[in-house]
Amino acid sequence: MSREKVGEEDCELLANVHTCLPSQPLDSLCRGHYLYYHYGCDGIDDRGWGCGYRTLQTICSWVRHHNLSSAAASGSHQNSPVASIVQIQEALVEMGDKPTSFVHSRQWIGSFEVCLALDHFYDVPCKILHIDKGVNISQFMPELCEHFRTVGSPVMMGGESDNSSKGIMGARMNDPALLVVDPHYFGERHTLEVLQSSGYVRWMPIGELHSNTFYNMCLPKVPWLDSANFQTSSLTKCMLSEH
Repeated sequence: MSREKVGEEDCELLANVHTCLPSQPLDSLCRGHYLYYHYGCDGIDDRGWGCGYRTLQTICSWVRHHNLSSAAASGSHQNSPVASIVQIQEALVEMGDKPTSFVHSRQWIGSFEVCLALDHFYDVPCKILHIDKGVNISQFMPELCEHFRTVGSPVMMGGESDNSSKGIMGARMNDPALLVVDPHYFGERHTLEVLQSSGYVRWMPIGELHSNTFYNMCLPKVPWLDSANFQTSSLTKCMLSEH
């Protein structure tokens, strides 16, 4: 378990929570380290509206570790601490995407706002993958697999009627499925075993997506480094720290 300061609260966050899930040889997975942000993890009860922020924070933790592990981190790369929900809201207002009333509100964010925030905090460009209907996601699975093979960053997924944000940490072509890291867990104590056995971290068959409404995915396009710098075998070490 890795200890990370989040906003004004100290909390313990698990790293790489998909570790130890059953896998297949051709699965394409997120590489590197991330922290699992979820409802209430910083003492803020954001149930019902905060899932997009939590998925963004999880992706930001991955970007931070990527930058810390890169020699380029001492150059032009930004490496800001993972922003709090309010800081994310303030940034979206600063960029002109939201009105001032957005700050301290309970309005949710989706893939587009995640794209803006990653660019704002870390200079990370993103691609928005628009899936017109959930039933058509099989057409996009090769691109998702290629993303995890060549970039390796976590993906944010949000939908129209399925408006529960999800972190996507992998894609499977055989028996097509997405590796979901769901931020909707709420509780003071959690373990890897609890998250996986409760279905918050699992391989989700693509047939479970809402078939007739759209989904958007935010794919961060961070240049990948030598894979020797990124090992995901350890759940207990994330190399992220606040200063």
